[in-house]
Amino acid sequence: MTDALAPSLLGPLGGAAAPATTGTAGGGGDFGAAIAGAVDNLQALQATSDALAVRAVTGDLDDVHDYTIASAQSSMAFELTAAIRNKAVDAFTEIMRMQA
Repeated sequence: MTDALAPSLLGPLGGAAAPATTGTAGGGGDFGAAIAGAVDNLQALQATSDALAVRAVTGDLDDVHDYTIASAQSSMAFELTAAIRNKAVDAFTEIMRMQA
């Protein structure tokens, strides 16, 4: 994407920039921070897609492919976030079932 507004699709969860966890109970804060960062990244991707959509409609966007790519990235990040949420809810439900 040639637009400077576009954040990375992977955000804080991908690549070497991901926080390292120690595997102990103290690592829970890192996981929470990673999830919060991923949600912030999702919001940034959606904002970028919305801004490019407005620019495309008003005729200010030179290359419509920029909007298409931003829209696809935003959609993919949203689907990934929803899948992670669903797995977390399933895990919580299973834990609650085991305790009953």
